[in-house]
Amino acid sequence: MSRSLRRLGLLAAALLVVAAPAAQAAPHDADVFDIQSGPELGHIHAKHAGAGQGASAPLLVYHGGTVMTSSAVTAIFWGTKFSSASYTGDLMTGLDKLYGGIGASAYVHSDTEYSGSNGPVGAASTYSGHKVDTLSSLRRAPSRTSQILTEVAKVITNPVPNGYYPVYTDLKRGNAGYCAWHSWGSINGVPVQFGFFFDLAGDPGCDPQDPSTTHSQALEALANVSGHELSEALTDPRGDAWYDGGGEENADKCAWTFGSSLLSIGGTSWKIQGNFSNAAFAAHSGYDGAGCIDH
Repeated sequence: MSRSLRRLGLLAAALLVVAAPAAQAAPHDADVFDIQSGPELGHIHAKHAGAGQGASAPLLVYHGGTVMTSSAVTAIFWGTKFSSASYTGDLMTGLDKLYGGIGASAYVHSDTEYSGSNGPVGAASTYSGHKVDTLSSLRRAPSRTSQILTEVAKVITNPVPNGYYPVYTDLKRGNAGYCAWHSWGSINGVPVQFGFFFDLAGDPGCDPQDPSTTHSQALEALANVSGHELSEALTDPRGDAWYDGGGEENADKCAWTFGSSLLSIGGTSWKIQGNFSNAAFAAHSGYDGAGCIDH
């Protein structure tokens, strides 16, 4: 997504907050929550559906904003289908392992060469487990980031400024050209970061094709895009830190590219894409020889 469109999205979101908070209410009553939300960032496009793989401009450029010097993650599973154990399968336990181990992994160090006005990106990450909300009226891809932030505000009663809250839904992608996105906002004046994820089971456009692990295909797909969105939240949490001349963030530039080895995170193996390194690009290194690294 271009930066000009992102700025328009931010302006529209701000106008919704000021002029018509009730219009932001779906699927919950916005009058209950004091929220403001930014635009969608860092779409991981479905395969062959958009930009990625370093297509726009060579280097990431710093734009003066902050990065996440540490992260505190709580996952949210939102949708009526999450009441069924047969539907949930290994999704919750698997993503708990991923987020629970990512702070101690080599993978997160693929983000730490970048700094913001508040210091360098930090590898330290704590995980508080997950929340489940089976009450949802969301029937299609959200048209506003405020719909997802409202859900975060509903289930996270004490948000923290370094919080990252990925929201996993039971919605199929359908004709949407992306698999997930991240954004930012505030809840009762507290700045937060959050993400949105479709149900990617049986979705070839968002499948990393990882037959070498014991994870379900649905978990494999979500794990890959979860790494993508977390990396971008760390390096460009508020849309004003690190992105290239075409608006792509560090994970966008390496979308659907993978190193030769699986990654060890949380005591299990994962196939997760790498992230773009300016230093590796300058050295003609990385697993692709063009700047993509995964540790």
